[in-house]
Amino acid sequence: MTPPEPRIVPVGLGARAYEVVIGQGVLDEAGRRLLPFLKNRRVAVVSDETVWALHGARLTAILDRSGIDVAPVIVPPGEQTKSFEGLADVSDRLLALELDRGDLVVAFGGGVVGDLAGFAAAIYKRGIDFVQIPTTLLAQVDSSVGGKTAIDTPRGKNLVGAFHQPRLVLADLDVLDTLPDREMRAGYAEIIKYGFLGDVGFFEWLEAHGRAVLAREPAALTHAVARSVEMKAEIVAEDEKEQGRRALLNLGHTFGHALEAETGYGEALLHGEAVAAGMALAYRFSATQGTCEARDAVRAQAAIAAAGLPTRLADVPGAPFAAERLVRHMAQDKKAEGGRLTFILARGLGEAYVARDVPAYQVRDFLLAEGAKA
Repeated sequence: MTPPEPRIVPVGLGARAYEVVIGQGVLDEAGRRLLPFLKNRRVAVVSDETVWALHGARLTAILDRSGIDVAPVIVPPGEQTKSFEGLADVSDRLLALELDRGDLVVAFGGGVVGDLAGFAAAIYKRGIDFVQIPTTLLAQVDSSVGGKTAIDTPRGKNLVGAFHQPRLVLADLDVLDTLPDREMRAGYAEIIKYGFLGDVGFFEWLEAHGRAVLAREPAALTHAVARSVEMKAEIVAEDEKEQGRRALLNLGHTFGHALEAETGYGEALLHGEAVAAGMALAYRFSATQGTCEARDAVRAQAAIAAAGLPTRLADVPGAPFAAERLVRHMAQDKKAEGGRLTFILARGLGEAYVARDVPAYQVRDFLLAEGAKA
């Protein structure tokens, strides 16, 4: 059966505008869709060992049919690759290929590869074009869209980076067939985030159809990915550099990044799992602050738990954590200003807001009540 025509979501950024192409079989169109961005018919494809073993030969053959030479730059899988060392390695290998500004970098993988390759492209000869071909659900609905590129440091996640928009994003839903169920759940956390922060109707749709999304049913998956990308594209077009509304996309991330730091950015806690726990914590913290009805916090937590995602500190490997250490991690968060804590909190389902100057003692007391150590 011929797959339906892909959904195309524009990201309106003037001269830096681009399209996100979503659907089944989109990878098969990669050669045709990349050609308009190539002065020279060659690309450096940054991928990790896992993705390349699964899909590298297929992508190479597809691009070869369009006369595009592929130079693979393969990195180890995992968050640890998104580091100063990883950036130096990828940058050196791109330089060894003697790429010029008529060439193209392709990020072919999940969020780690997209962030790392995008940042390397941003600084290579002061900027070279790149294309995102995300291969995880999380990357398709979140990290591949919007131009945020970064690496992690021992002091925190994504603290060194640049805004560098891709020229194109190709989100092939068929590639998700090889994605482990745990990674699907992690990506689903970023999908449900869009319902929480600004579309209660989408949240209610996910309550009814979340299982179908996680089961990779094509119609449900297409709708979930496309709606998520539409919401992110709208926010990015309004606030590219995260000076205002785009900060809402960090719902759950302040708590989540602190948990990732405590667990070492490893396989023990995937980014989407950290965001899921962080969103549940953000809703319960909002309820303690009186900005959100307790019943909304309960409903948000139930929707997250229904997807098999963590909702409490005790659900995270390594718990219990020290409340003071978690608060210190939060003080290093990119959204913190002058040592003051900033959170994305909720007024209800589908309504998030930026809370600045949140007192550290209130967060500490909340974490202690949630089971953190004194």
